[in-house]
Amino acid sequence: MANHKSALKRIRSNNAKRLRNRYQHKTTRTFIKRLRGTSDKGEAQELLKKVTSMLDRLAKKNIIHKNKAANNKSKLTKLVNSL
Repeated sequence: MANHKSALKRIRSNNAKRLRNRYQHKTTRTFIKRLRGTSDKGEAQELLKKVTSMLDRLAKKNIIHKNKAANNKSKLTKLVNSL
């Protein structure tokens, strides 16, 4: 266990950040599944805008790799255009 005040605070703040990152990542994955499941083009285009911004935010914060975000956006855009 940590002995310094700063180390204890770092443990608390890391845990809070970890929970926030997990929540954002899981929410994004849920929206991606919802987008893949839709068959209405108008709804899919609206969801694509939201999912794209979510993926960009995750990549900016280094929660996911920037190339993974780019690959996901590319595949989802192809999917929406094929509807």
